Amino acid sequence: MEGSRFVIEASEAEFMARKSGLSLVQLLPTLVGPAQTLARPPISNYHVGAAGLGSDGRIFLGVNLEFSGVPLHHSVHAEQFLVTNLAAAGVPCLLAFAVSSAPCGHCRQFLQELRNASYLQICITDQQDTKPNSNFIPLSSILPNPFGPFDLLDNETPLLLEPHHNGLSLLSVSNTKIPNGITNLCNGNCRLLEKNEFELEIAALEAANNSHAPYSGCPSGVALRDSEGRIYKGSYMESAAYNPSLGPVQAAVVAFVAGGGGGYEGIVGECWWREKGRQ
Repeated sequence: MEGSRFVIEASEAEFMARKSGLSLVQLLPTLVGPAQTLARPPISNYHVGAAGLGSDGRIFLGVNLEFSGVPLHHSVHAEQFLVTNLAAAGVPCLLAFAVSSAPCGHCRQFLQELRNASYLQICITDQQDTKPNSNFIPLSSILPNPFGPFDLLDNETPLLLEPHHNGLSLLSVSNTKIPNGITNLCNGNCRLLEKNEFELEIAALEAANNSHAPYSGCPSGVALRDSEGRIYKGSYMESAAYNPSLGPVQAAVVAFVAGGGGGYEGIVGECWWREKGRQ
């Protein structure tokens, strides 16, 4: 497994499982160690890795990210990275995952945003070996009597990872046209846009439309550009308990890391899109 790879395609995952004589779920604990080597925890030096099976047969990795000189609440937990990785790939369901350490209370709550979260199967590898007989337990066994979307939302509201569109769009706010034919994007601060800026704002808008914000009604997204011109999108993801919510900046950084980005100094551009005036 290459160091920059955070997604294992379904065909490769099947090959790895057959070669090892394992099922796809049994394969997950064996991938936790390699995932840990990809973590970026400069503050704690505590490496957390996770490997999860998506409903499309792909395997996704997650790691913890910490940022020197920044308040700790900006850190990304491995479980959040994992779910963000699935969301970016458009996978609607996480079937099971293995993780190197027991999920903290913050992450147990964040995972409640998934449909049927109580039945999500988890293997905690530091509490057992990584052999095929490693035990998977339901999330409900480590978070009994949970508070979640079912306490605040109706059954029809899409949950985290489920397909939806927030209905945000570009607005033509001026008769002024940019030479290349692109109209202004109004996001509370309208201005003429260069073509490359427009591409970044379109990406941020797409991320906002994919964000999970059923409680605040304030979808938002961020797009980052690296020094090679590649764009990485991050969507806001809310939690019913509010504080475990993951901001769009962190989600975009996850996309940067998962996409093979190097040091954070390689990020040279940023655009934030959120709907104004919506409570």
